[in-house]
Amino acid sequence: MRVVGDPITASVGGRLTQAQLAERLHAAGYDRPILVQYGEYLGQVFTGDFGRTITDNRAIGEILVTYGSATLELVLYSLVVALVVGIPLGMLAAYLRDRFPDAVLRVFAILCYATPVFFAGLILKLVFSVWLGWFPLGGRASTDVQLILGRISGSTGINTIDALRTGRWDLISDVLAHAVLPAVALGLLTAGVFLRLVRTNVIGTLGMDYVDAARSRGVRESRLVRRHAYKPALIPIITVMGMQIALMMGGAILTETTFEWRGLGFQLAQYLGARDYVAVQGIVALIAVIVAVTNFVVDVIAALVDPRVRY
Repeated sequence: MRVVGDPITASVGGRLTQAQLAERLHAAGYDRPILVQYGEYLGQVFTGDFGRTITDNRAIGEILVTYGSATLELVLYSLVVALVVGIPLGMLAAYLRDRFPDAVLRVFAILCYATPVFFAGLILKLVFSVWLGWFPLGGRASTDVQLILGRISGSTGINTIDALRTGRWDLISDVLAHAVLPAVALGLLTAGVFLRLVRTNVIGTLGMDYVDAARSRGVRESRLVRRHAYKPALIPIITVMGMQIALMMGGAILTETTFEWRGLGFQLAQYLGARDYVAVQGIVALIAVIVAVTNFVVDVIAALVDPRVRY
């Protein structure tokens, strides 16, 4: 970001003389060597100070707390969609392997993870918001609902939890309606990966000796899939879930921009346009920490689920 210019030149460079611009750059310290500025930034980070945004002079920590909860809510909803769609369809494709439904599901999986998330979001908005009118076009909640949730004492920033705390079904339904399309757009991206993983591993498990022994005793194929091949097929899902959450964090930037879901991704896009590199560095650092911690937790869970991982 610094290679293409500084935020002061980007925001007001065309309205200042060269002398005035140079004076502002010197006052902000942007005329110093890049390595010097980077070293100063790292020194602040190690003390927990990510600085303040250049465009609106807000503490980076405040932005992470304010908008991080919105992104967390979207990612959790999307993960639910990915699991609910990917795992059952993967088991169905394995049960009907090499038949026409299996071919259709494999094509569906390819479309899910090959379609750009912003394009999927635009299609969903066109069909279910513009044509059918079933869901809102964008936002996390209606304006009046957002105002009510914002006045709740001890607000968590996660609209679903705050709406549940009120006990009002109209607020809950409004929040859930706004979350459906963004969650589906982002969740299908990962659902296609889960579908293919489950299908491949269930088919592999169905060829194991203990499954053949159960089949020889007359156990039905559907029962073999549900009882014998299901759990072993979930182990690869747990293993790759960390990387898929990382992909979701990246996809959340485009999803939030498409649906005006005001989370970290939406704010990141705004700060990128303003060349506010301090804000961008803080948000990207948080995303990196989330991905690292998630991968560590997933490795621990995989070791607990599969004893072979511990040896």
